[in-house]
Amino acid sequence: MPLAFLLDENLPRRVSVAIERHNLTCETPIDAVSVGEKSAPQRGSDDASILVWAETFGHILISEDRNTLPKHLDEHLALGRHSPGVFLVRPGIRMADLIGYLSLVSQLSEPTEWDNRVTFIP
Repeated sequence: MPLAFLLDENLPRRVSVAIERHNLTCETPIDAVSVGEKSAPQRGSDDASILVWAETFGHILISEDRNTLPKHLDEHLALGRHSPGVFLVRPGIRMADLIGYLSLVSQLSEPTEWDNRVTFIP
């Protein structure tokens, strides 16, 4: 089963645009929604609410928030909650590399492989 992703609102719009372009031309689309879309948490939602939504709907959260998100994930887990995982995007990553990574892991990973941990996207 392919992975699903939630794009944090701190990610540049170019990430969701690159995913949309990828999905138009690829046989294996990347399942991603952005914070602020109709089916996702509202823009301005706090990290705790976003983590609960990601847990409820089984989406790995993708963010650039390296400063506070790992701490919020620890707090989320300390409450006995679960996380499908958090991917943190490194500064300066090329869009082609990011899209390639997401496409690869979404098709070849088991959903539980990323549970309850933070992974830095190379």
